[in-house]
Amino acid sequence: MPNITFIEPSGDERVVDVPVGWSLMQAATSQGVEGIDAECGGSCACATCHCYVEGELAARVPAPGAGESSMLDSVAAERRPNSRLSCQIKMTPELEGLVLRIAATQT
Repeated sequence: MPNITFIEPSGDERVVDVPVGWSLMQAATSQGVEGIDAECGGSCACATCHCYVEGELAARVPAPGAGESSMLDSVAAERRPNSRLSCQIKMTPELEGLVLRIAATQT
């Protein structure tokens, strides 16, 4: 099973195994990763799973769709060029080793 590294707002790193096809938000919430609120449960309606995709594997993450781009306008923390909603990134084998830094605040 591929894994990714979440960097929690505290700076702690958590390596999590993620089943292929799961959203990265699902993986974070199922493993108790701190900082992902996921208030809408992954329906791209709240922007409380905001994260920053980091590192050389960032280019492998598909670009955000129109709905996600619109929701990113509502994030509580700073929106950056590498901002994403973790509910909209599905795990694939190609994302093995991806690093996500969780935004400092979600609400």
